[in-house]
Amino acid sequence: MSTATEPEVERDLHKLLAIQALRAFAYGFGTVVIPTTLEARGVSTFGADLVFSAMLAGMAIAAITVGLVGDRLGRRRCYAGFLAIMGLAGSVFAISGNVAVLALVALTGTMSTDANESGPITSLEQAMIGQAPSSTRLRVFGRYNAIAYLAGALGALAVRGPAFARELFPSFPPDQRWLIVFPIVALVCVRLAARLSPAVERRSAGRARTLVRSRHNVLKLSSLFAMDSFAGGFVVMTFIVFWFERRFGATVTTMSVVVFGAGLLQAVSSVVAARFGARIGLLNTMVFTHLPSNLLLALVPLMPTLPLAIAVVLLRFALSQMDVPTRQAYVAAMVDPEERTAAAAFTNTARYVSRPFGPGVGAGLTSGLGIGAPFVAAGALKALYDLLLWKVFRKVELPEFRDALTKSPPRNA
Repeated sequence: MSTATEPEVERDLHKLLAIQALRAFAYGFGTVVIPTTLEARGVSTFGADLVFSAMLAGMAIAAITVGLVGDRLGRRRCYAGFLAIMGLAGSVFAISGNVAVLALVALTGTMSTDANESGPITSLEQAMIGQAPSSTRLRVFGRYNAIAYLAGALGALAVRGPAFARELFPSFPPDQRWLIVFPIVALVCVRLAARLSPAVERRSAGRARTLVRSRHNVLKLSSLFAMDSFAGGFVVMTFIVFWFERRFGATVTTMSVVVFGAGLLQAVSSVVAARFGARIGLLNTMVFTHLPSNLLLALVPLMPTLPLAIAVVLLRFALSQMDVPTRQAYVAAMVDPEERTAAAAFTNTARYVSRPFGPGVGAGLTSGLGIGAPFVAAGALKALYDLLLWKVFRKVELPEFRDALTKSPPRNA
C-alpha cells in the first residue's frame, strides 16, 4: 500500500484519542458502579473476585487472539468489532446481577477493571499509534494515557449524577441501570473507528515479521511485565473500591471522588512521564517512579483512618502510572520497526495472561491473612520487579530513541 501522508496519520491519531476518551469515560463509570453494585447485592468477596478475574482473563484471551489474527483480519475491522462487543457486554452488566452471567460476559475481554486497561482494544490502539514518527511517539503515548486517566476520572465522578438525581426523585433508576452508557459509547466509537484510514493497517505486504533480532530482550521484558501485572492483579481499582467500602464503610460518592482524583493525578503524571523519559531516559523513569509508588501501596492497609488511607492511595497513583507511556515507548524503541506489532502483542499478552491469577491469589491472601494483605503482597512483589528490571536492562541501548532525541530537542519531547 502507499505510504501514509502526515495529515492522514494525524487525523487517525485524533480519532484514536477520541475513542480512547469515550471508552475510558465508560470504564471509569463502570469501575465504581460495578463493584458497588456487587457489594449492594451482598455478593461475597469470592464472587466479586470471580467477576474481576473473568474480566482480566477475557482481556488475556482476546489479546492473544488479536496477536495471532489481528493483522490478518485487519486492525480496523477487529477494532470496530471489539468496540461493538463492548457495548453488548455493558448492556448485560446493566441488567443482570447474576455472578455467573457477568463472569461469562466478562470473558469477552471488553470489560475492564481500570479506565486505562482493555486487552484487545488497547493492543490494537498501540499498534496503530505505532505509525506516529519516532520523534513524537513518546509524546503521543503520554497524551494517549493522560486522556484515558482524565476521561476515566470524569466517568467515575459522573457516578454522582444518578445518586444526586435519586435524592430529588426516589424513583430514579439505580446506578446499575446507568451502565447503559456502554452501548451508547460503543455506537459512537464504532462510527469513529469506521472512519480510520487504511494507514493504520500493517504496511508491509505478506506475513507479519516475527521477533528476530529483539527476541531475547522481548522475552526477558515480557517475563518481568508478567510478574508486575500478576502483582497488580491483587489490587485492581475495582478491588480497591470494594476494600474501602468493606474496611471503612466508604460511600459511593466518596469513592467516585477518590477514583476521580486518582485519574487526575494519573493524567498529569502521564504527561510529566513523557518529559522525564526524554530527559533522564525511559528505563530510569520507569524504575525510579514505580519503586516508591509500590512502597506506598504496601502502606495503605496500615493506615488507621479513611482520610489517611485515601491520602496514601492518591500519592501512590501520582507515581504508579508514570511507567505506562514510557513502557509502551520503551518496547517500540527496543525493537526493529517491522517487529513492533509482534513485540507489542507479545508483551501485552504476557501482562494480560498473568494478571487474571492476581485477584484469585489476592482473595486467598484476604481469607488467610486479612483483607489488607493483597496491598502488602502486591507492593513487595512489584518492588522486586522494579529492581530486576533495572538490573537486567540498565545496559541495553535504545538506538531509535537516542536518534529521535538528536532530531527533536528534549524540551519538546
